[in-house]
Amino acid sequence: MTDETIPSDIPTPRMLNWARNSTIYRLERRMMTEKQLFDAITRKAKEKFEGISAAQLKAVADFAVRFAYDNKGIDDSAYAEISTRSALRSGKSKRAIAQKLAIKGVSSDRVEAALEGADDLYAAAIFARKRAFGPFRRVELDEKRKAKELSAFARNGFSFEIGKRVFEMSFEDAEEVILAGRL
Repeated sequence: MTDETIPSDIPTPRMLNWARNSTIYRLERRMMTEKQLFDAITRKAKEKFEGISAAQLKAVADFAVRFAYDNKGIDDSAYAEISTRSALRSGKSKRAIAQKLAIKGVSSDRVEAALEGADDLYAAAIFARKRAFGPFRRVELDEKRKAKELSAFARNGFSFEIGKRVFEMSFEDAEEVILAGRL
């Protein structure tokens, strides 16, 4: 038997070299959280190396994460801040942003720090403009339409107060909120 076929707890140099190259490849293409990188390396290592043990898998993924941190390739705080700004500009609520970041493995304290300056009113106004709700409505308002719009705000994580406030705004007020949020 060769060394490649005996399961061991220590990854081979070939595995570590692959993990380093795979980490570089992934991080050159997009920003990732620590959890995303760990999961991606684990998933691909299972496919690449036949008969890899669970201990080797964990060691390879840990090596990849450590390599990324050493080379400043991952930073969950920066990831959270950038994702939060982007999501707010897309009309996502703070609640929806926090949930998405938690799913991606960002710690709750980093999520709180990223959401500190976030404005749900600005995001709700953007959401209303994208969906042609409230002040941006192009059709007549009836009870069915009103329920649909207010429900959409709630489903997207906005509080009833924020949804109702944007729903009742004038077009000029809504545009002012959007312009003030861009500064």
